[in-house]
Amino acid sequence: MKLSIIRNACSSLRIHPGSRVSGLSRRCLPLGPANSRLILRAASDSTSRGTNPRQADYFGKQPRKENAFECDSSLREVVQSTKEAVAALQRRNPSVQPLLAILQAGEDDSLLEINKKMAGKIGLNITQICLAKECSEDEIVEEVLKLNEDPRVHGVYLHLPPAALTTRVLDTLKPEKDIDGLSDLNIGRLVRGDLSKGFVSPIASAVLDLLESHDAPLEGKTVLLVGGEGPLGLALQCLIERSGMVALKSNWNPQNLQRQVMEADAVVLLGAGNIDVPSTWFRPGAAVIRCEPTLEPDEHVIEMSSKSGLGNLTAAYRAQNVVRSCSRWIQEQQYRPWRLRSLKLQPLTPVPSDIEISRAQLPKPVDQLAEEVGLLPEELEAYGRSKAKVRLSLLDRLHTQPDGKYVLVAGITPTPLGEGKSTVTIGLVQALSAHLKLNSFACLRQPSQGPTFGVKGGAAGGGYAQVIPMEEFNLHLTGDIHAITAANNLVAAAIDARMLHEATQSDKALFNRLVPSVNGVRRFSPIQISRLQRLSINKTDPASLTPEEVSTFVRLDLDPSKITWQRVVDTNDRFLRKITVGQASTEKGQIRETGFDIAVASEIMAILALADSLEDMKNRLARMVVGTSRSGQPVTTEDLGVSGALAVLMKDAIKPTLMQTLEGTPVFVHAGPFANIAHGNSSVLADKLALKLVGRDGFVVTEAGFGADIGMEKFFNIKCRASGLRPNVVVLVATVRALKMHGGGPNVSAGAPLPKEYIDENLSLVAGGCHSNLRKQIEIAHLFGVPVVVALNVFKTDTQAEIDLVCQIAKESGASDAVPCHHWAQGGRGSLMLAQAVNEAASRPSNFQFLYNIEMPIAEKIRTIAQKVYGADDIELSPAAKAKIDYYNQQGYGSLPICMAKTHLSLSHMPDKKGAPTGFVLPIREVRASIGAGFIYPLVGTMSTMPGLPTRPCFYDIDLDPVTEEITGLF
Repeated sequence: MKLSIIRNACSSLRIHPGSRVSGLSRRCLPLGPANSRLILRAASDSTSRGTNPRQADYFGKQPRKENAFECDSSLREVVQSTKEAVAALQRRNPSVQPLLAILQAGEDDSLLEINKKMAGKIGLNITQICLAKECSEDEIVEEVLKLNEDPRVHGVYLHLPPAALTTRVLDTLKPEKDIDGLSDLNIGRLVRGDLSKGFVSPIASAVLDLLESHDAPLEGKTVLLVGGEGPLGLALQCLIERSGMVALKSNWNPQNLQRQVMEADAVVLLGAGNIDVPSTWFRPGAAVIRCEPTLEPDEHVIEMSSKSGLGNLTAAYRAQNVVRSCSRWIQEQQYRPWRLRSLKLQPLTPVPSDIEISRAQLPKPVDQLAEEVGLLPEELEAYGRSKAKVRLSLLDRLHTQPDGKYVLVAGITPTPLGEGKSTVTIGLVQALSAHLKLNSFACLRQPSQGPTFGVKGGAAGGGYAQVIPMEEFNLHLTGDIHAITAANNLVAAAIDARMLHEATQSDKALFNRLVPSVNGVRRFSPIQISRLQRLSINKTDPASLTPEEVSTFVRLDLDPSKITWQRVVDTNDRFLRKITVGQASTEKGQIRETGFDIAVASEIMAILALADSLEDMKNRLARMVVGTSRSGQPVTTEDLGVSGALAVLMKDAIKPTLMQTLEGTPVFVHAGPFANIAHGNSSVLADKLALKLVGRDGFVVTEAGFGADIGMEKFFNIKCRASGLRPNVVVLVATVRALKMHGGGPNVSAGAPLPKEYIDENLSLVAGGCHSNLRKQIEIAHLFGVPVVVALNVFKTDTQAEIDLVCQIAKESGASDAVPCHHWAQGGRGSLMLAQAVNEAASRPSNFQFLYNIEMPIAEKIRTIAQKVYGADDIELSPAAKAKIDYYNQQGYGSLPICMAKTHLSLSHMPDKKGAPTGFVLPIREVRASIGAGFIYPLVGTMSTMPGLPTRPCFYDIDLDPVTEEITGLF
C-alpha cells in the first residue's frame, strides 16, 4: 500500500487506502486497550535446569511451531470471517469504505505496520493521527472530537500512554467508535452481556483465543489474571468466565503470587511492570500469556510478536471491530421503525384557554422525539429544549424509502373568524398516531407575528389540538421569518444603493469600484462572470472589455417607476403601505415612492416554501426579478450581485423545524407564504422529509390556506408541480357557522358578537350552505381526481340535527365520508372517526390530475381556473393585464403556473357574494410575476399585502410575568 502523509503544525495524518468494505465480526468484536504487546509463554518439555519436563520459559523467545500454528489457525479464522462480512457489505453498499483511525502520541509506526498489513488483507482504510509525544489532554480531546464527527471514520484506536487515557478522554470518545472497548458504556455492556452495540477489547479476545487453543482443554479450569485493574482486566475476566473457566485476580504481590501461580491452570500477566516470574512457579502444562503495554519501540518484541502472530491476531480482532462498527453505521442509516411515546391528555370541562392547556402539558425533549421518529442525532440542530431544525441530509439517507400517504386539509369558504383547519390538522395526527398507532406527521405553516398581535391571534391550533409550546410556535420560532426579512431588505437596500451610484458616477468610476484592483490585479467575482455571460460578453479578463461592454456591464439602468420590490416587516403597520425614501441630502435627490409588505408576503417566503434543495433555493433567489430597466429588460437579484448573500442568509431557514402536538406526535413547522399573492402552503421540503420518516403506511397531513378554491387549487397546481408529490386524500373542513353564512345567514365580523342565527338551531340555513358552498368545494377537489373526506369542526352551539344534516348532504354531494370532529374539546380521541375515514379513503386509488396544461397560454390558464374553480362565465383582462401578459410571454415566462390573487371570503371576486355564485365575469386588474418562486399572479381586485391594526389589537391582552417568565394572553 502507498502511504500518503499530510502534515500540519501540530500533528501528522497518514491515510492508507484499502479496498472498500464493511462487515460483521466472528464471535465477540474486540478492540483493545491501546499500547499493548502480547508475548506467549507456553509450557515446555524441559527447563534449562532439567528439573521439570513441562516447564520451559519462553518469555522473550519465539514459541514452539505448534503454538504458532494454533495462533495462525485462530488468525485465519478471524480474517476469513471478517473478509466474508466485508464482501457481503461491499455487495450491498459498494460506496462504503470502512476506516480505522489510530490516534497516537509520537510517530512510531510499528503498530501502524501491523494494522496496515491486516487492513490490506481484510480491505480496510487506516488513518494515523500523530500528536506530539508530550501532547496535552486538551489536544487529545480536540482530535477525538474531530474523529467523533467524521462520518468516514468507523473506529478509533487510542494508542496513547496509560496516563493519557483519562476519564475525560475516554468519555469524549463516542462509544460507537470505541473499537477498543475502553469506555464505561462498552465495559458495562460487556459485563451485562449485551454485545449488540458494544465492543470487546481486541487484546482480550486474542488472549481468550490463545487460552481456548491451549494443548489441554481449559474449560472448568482456573485462569489467574495478574495485575490489570483497568478495562482490559475486566474485559478478560468477563470473557474467561463466559467461556466456562474460573477467573481469579491477583496483584503483583510476591507473598501470595507464587502460591496462586502454582495453583493456576493458566496465567495472564497484565500491567506495565517488568516483573518476571520464575519458570519454576508454573505448574506443568500451564498456559502463560503476558500482555504488556508499551509505547516504546522495541524491535525485538515487535519481531517476536510478528513471528508468534499475536500482534496480527490482535490487529485482526481490531479490524473485525471496525467492520462491525461500519456495519452498524450502515444499519443506522436505514429507515428506523418508530417508537413513539404519546403524551396523555386529561381534557377539562369547560375547556381552559389555549395557553393554559399548552402550559399544562410538558413536551418531550426534542432530541427524544427525534429519536422516536427515526432521526439521527447528527440530523438535528436543537433550538432550546422543545424545537430543532432538521437537516436536509435526511433526504439522501432515506432516498430509497417509500413515501407515506399524503393528506391535504383544506376548507370551505371561511368566515372572517376562520373555520379551524389547523386544529383539524393537529387533531387528525393526534388521532392517527396517539390512538390508532399509525405513524403520522403534521406539516404546518409558520405564523406571522402580524396576526398574532393583530386580530386573528396565533396559528398553533386550539383547545386540546395544539402544537406546543404554543408561545414558541407563535413567537419567533427558529428565526426563519427574521431571516427572510433580512434577506428581503438587503435586496431593497441594494436596489436603492445601485441606483444612487449609477446616477452619480461615470462608467469608468463604476467599473473601478465594482471590479477593484487588489494588489494590482482586477478580477471578476463569480457572480459578475454570470452577469457577463447573460449579457453575451464571453470574457473573463476585466482589461479586455470594450467601453461599450463596460457600460453594459456596470449599468442596470433600473426604471424607478417600475421597481416591484418592496421592503418588509413582520408587523401589521398600515402606515408603511406607501412611503417615500431618499429624502436625506446624502442621497442626492434620489427620491422615490415605495412601500412595505408584511414579511410573509415576500417572494423569498414563497421560494422557501417551494424549493426542494439548497441549490434549488439558491437558483430561485438568483432569478428573482426586482424591476425593469429603462430599456424594458428584467433586472434580477443576480444582476444586483446580491443573490449569493441571500442564500447565505437563508441557509438555516431552509431546514424545517421539528415540534410536537399536545399528545407528543411530531410536527414540522416550515414557511408561511400568503395565500392570496402567493400559494399559501407550508414547504415542499417539510412534506418530503415527513413522507420519508412516516414510512409506507404512515400519513403526512398538511394544510392549505383559506378555502379550497384558493389554497387547495394552488397546492395542486403549484406546489405539487414543484414537488412532484401526489396527494391521496383531501380533508375538507366545514363548520355549521360557515355553512349558515353561505346558506343566507347575516354577515359575520371579527370582534362582533355572533347573530342569533349562528347560535340557535337553523336547519334551513345549514342545508342552503351545504347545497351551495360545500357541494362546490367537493366538486373542486374532484376536478383533481382526489377523494374527499368532510370534517365537520363541531362547536358547542351546534345541535345534533345540524351535525347529522351536514354529514348526510356531504356524502350525497360526493364525499367519501363525512364525520363530526371534537378534537378541540377532546384532543385526538375526538378525531378518531376522522382518522379512520382518512385511513379508509387513502387505501383507495387516487387518480390525481392537474387542472390545466402548463404550456397553455397565460390567459387560458387564468380562464380555466375562473370557470372551473370559481364558477365564472369568463374573465375580463384590463389593458394593463394584457400588456403584462404580452411582456411575460416575450421574456419566456409563459409556461409558469398561475397563482390567483383574489378575496378568500367568496368563490367570486366579490366578498359579499356567499354560497356558490354564478353568472359573473372575473375581472383581472393586473398581472404580476414571482419569477424566482415560479408563478404568475393575476390580481383580481385590490390586494393588500400589509395588514393594519384594529382599534383593539390582541396585544392588549398579552403580558409577561417577570418572576416566572410566563406569557399570558396569547391565543
